This record gives sequence, C-alpha cells and structure tokens, in this order.
Amino acid sequence: MLGFLKSFSITPAELEVALDEGMTFDGSAIEGYSRVQEADMLARPDANTFEIIPWRGDDAPVARMFCDVHHFSGEPFDGDPRLVLKRNLDRAREKGFTFFAGPEMEYFYFENSEAPPIPLDQSGYFDLTPSERTAELRGETILTLEAMGIPVEYSHHENGPSQQEIDLRYTDALSMADNVQTFRLVVKQVAERLGVHATFMPKPIGGIFGSGMHTHLSLFEGDVNAFHDPGDPHGLSKVGKGFIAGLLHHAREITAVTNQWVNSYKRLVEGYEAPVYVGWARNNRSALVRVPLAKKGKESSTRIEFRSPDPACNPYLAFSVMLAAGLQGIEEGYELPPEATNNIFEMTPRSATSRGSDRFPNRSPRP
Repeated sequence: MLGFLKSFSITPAELEVALDEGMTFDGSAIEGYSRVQEADMLARPDANTFEIIPWRGDDAPVARMFCDVHHFSGEPFDGDPRLVLKRNLDRAREKGFTFFAGPEMEYFYFENSEAPPIPLDQSGYFDLTPSERTAELRGETILTLEAMGIPVEYSHHENGPSQQEIDLRYTDALSMADNVQTFRLVVKQVAERLGVHATFMPKPIGGIFGSGMHTHLSLFEGDVNAFHDPGDPHGLSKVGKGFIAGLLHHAREITAVTNQWVNSYKRLVEGYEAPVYVGWARNNRSALVRVPLAKKGKESSTRIEFRSPDPACNPYLAFSVMLAAGLQGIEEGYELPPEATNNIFEMTPRSATSRGSDRFPNRSPRP
C-alpha cells in the first residue's frame, strides 16, 4: 500500500528456474500479503522488464526485472499491486481503450537525511545559476534513466528550495508504473553516490511548496485519441468529459490511494498550488483536474492532468484508481459539472459551498 519497492537477488545460474517456475518468498513477512499459515508465494519475473543496472559497473553486471506474484497453485495473487493495475487495464481493453500516463515527478535534495532538512540551494521555479549543484544531480539522474530505457521529456528546478521536477515521457500505464518505481530508486541512488539525500516525501518542510505527481492521462482507441473531438468547441470528446466527471465524482475516496501518507495531507492545504477543492478547468492550474491546451497542429494530443497525487504513492494502485474512476464516469454517463473559470486557490469555504464545490481531503477538519 505504501509504495515501497521490495526486492531479492538471484545469481545467473538461477535465472532459468526463476523464469520457468518463479522464486519462492515469504508472503507473510510483507504486510497485507498473506497469513503465516499460507506464507509461501511465487515471484515470477516479467522478462520484458529486463534492464542492466548502470551503476553496478561492467565487471560484474547486474540486471533487474519486475515480478508478478502468484500463489503456489499458479493462480495470480489478487493483492499484487501490479496485478491490480493489469486487471483495470484489461477492463479498459475490453472497451477498446489503451490507457497512457505521463507523470511529473517532483522531489527534494537535502544535504543529508538528518533533521532539520538542509536544502542545497535557495533557488526558485525554473532558476538556473552557474553553481547550481542540483542541475548536475538532475543531469546525472537523466543519463542513468536513459541508459535504462526510460525516456525523459524535460527537467527543471521547482518552486521550493532544492526542489526538482523531472517529467517522464508518457507511455502505457503498466510500463509507466514500473518506470516510476525505477525512477525513485535511480534518483536516490544518484544522490547517495554524489553525497546528498533525495526524498519524495510530499511535504518535507513546513511553509514551502510540497511535491506532487501531476499525472497526464489519455485513452486511445487504436491510434486515435479517445479524448479528442474536433467537432467540440474545445476539442474534448464525450469520452474525455465522462472520464473527467468520473475523476471528480470519486476524487475524495481515491485520495486514500493517491495520497496515502499522513504527510500527504500537509501538502493538500491552501496557499501552495496543491488541490483544495474538487473541480476542473481548461488552462487553469488551480483546478484538481486540468485539460491542458494542445499545441497548434497537435490537437489530437488532448489529455487530462490529475493534480492531486504525490510522488510517494504506489503508482500501480494510483493509476488503477484513476483509470477505474474515469471508466466509471464513462460507463455511468456521469454529468460533467461546470468548468471553474476563477482562481480556485483564492476560493473561501463559503464561496466553494455556494458553487457546490466539495472540499478536498486534507489534514484540517472539513468546515
């Protein structure tokens, strides 16, 4: 549930057995997996995820693969987060859709892991200075990601001191969930190698901006973007509107998965560009769900941006609930509420109530 990456190592001699039969592990030792009387489980590697780990060197190369979890009977384990996402992707495929995701990963660098945290710089959004250590860290991280087959769209300094953003190029949601897990490991590994500490804690310092995982979502029918309708004044199809309506309708409950830490709710407060009220808008970054403007000549790139998740989430489960909520909106024909045309960050509880906007879950009592 908490998104921690679990692992074990095998020698090359065991690889054939692992691929053919799976490797045994104690499922009861992992919280939420199995009871002690049914402890033995199988991890079956997905050979499609085979990648050499660049930082281990060429003398004794090491590779990684993600695994699917099975019972000894051979049945897939229902509690495997990767299987949860696969089930939802299968449901989308039955309706003719392929689900794509592109997250913007925000995080912090600190001098060390001790409290209080000490930022490496006091720079702000898009800042670049000749002595910026964090630019070097980002660059080394991107080179490592590219070496592992994970393409990066771009990177920059974020709002907070020593806060960074690296945007992963969109791909199918299962590959992206694997990429997010790898990304977090790479960021921490590169930081540790260069003598600093990286954290994906949503709100590591009070009084400054927290870290989000704004996620761009789209459904495709074959090669056709199902969210795009050239006949609509704003280019948004019925499918796209239904998907947004589903996200809004289920926004409060799916927050338990997309923002699952106590610390997550220190981010979802007024004043720091994090969602506070449930609403949607086009080119308006104060909304929970945003429909970004498409570049001229690329109107078919229509997508939805869901802005509440944070980078500490379990990406398999987070993508699952986003997709499930969106599909529910399409299937049930949820009505899309009016678009927010104001600055939602400036709304008061009273004005939100008058507009029918629900308060987003946060650490303070609901007014």
